[in-house]
Amino acid sequence: MTSQSGARNDDSKREQTSPDSESSPTFGPQPGVSKQDASRRKFLQTAMGSAAAGAVTAGMAPSSALAQTLLTPEQALKELLDGNKRFVSLKLTSFEQDVAILRNHTSEKQQPFASVLACADSRVPVELIFDQTIGHIFVARVAGNFITPEIIGSFEYGAAVLGTKVILVMGHGSCGAVDATIQHKAVPGQISALFPYIQPAVSKAGTDVDTVSKANARIQAALLRDSSTVISSLVDHGKLKVLAAFYNIGSGVVSLL
Repeated sequence: MTSQSGARNDDSKREQTSPDSESSPTFGPQPGVSKQDASRRKFLQTAMGSAAAGAVTAGMAPSSALAQTLLTPEQALKELLDGNKRFVSLKLTSFEQDVAILRNHTSEKQQPFASVLACADSRVPVELIFDQTIGHIFVARVAGNFITPEIIGSFEYGAAVLGTKVILVMGHGSCGAVDATIQHKAVPGQISALFPYIQPAVSKAGTDVDTVSKANARIQAALLRDSSTVISSLVDHGKLKVLAAFYNIGSGVVSLL
């Protein structure tokens, strides 16, 4: 007969080696795992826990970052506009997300929920304006935010392959490309190559820079919907929204047009 002392010893050994034991997670050294690896694992677990806690504290929905393509077009648009409200009120949450973890999760795959065509203007930082971070927005930028075959192909890829649910064509206040087109002054190099794309808005809206910028955003959004069978089909089936928007540099507010 096994003694009580021997039974306790056997039970103790089973507790130490059982995969279900509370002492077995990667917080402590494992058989065949170096102290350096164990320390690294502990650090990553702590960092991930801190990031999740920060997200909950800030009132964020972690699932929106992990399953972005599950959003409907309406939800994706709301996510953008809610982010802009946080930007305007100086209550940004995107910086609280752990950059190292975001890089790791997006190193081989991206699932952006929205696409934005914006001007190349340095005062229009798209991710910041919408309080988003790595992997959330598929962005194309060109001075004057106009549609070209390359832009169309890029956004077709974003919608059909990556799964974006909304495309914003976003003009902005005090746009230099728009103003140059209105003035039609002699310019160096190939800057004048921008003018033909923006001229239809000038012809329609007059000479006020912001009014023309808004008209240009509407025209370009319509061109994007009409020029791509891929995008128009997704729109017709309720799987994608294509909208025009305007960014007020002074207030920080993005308005739908």
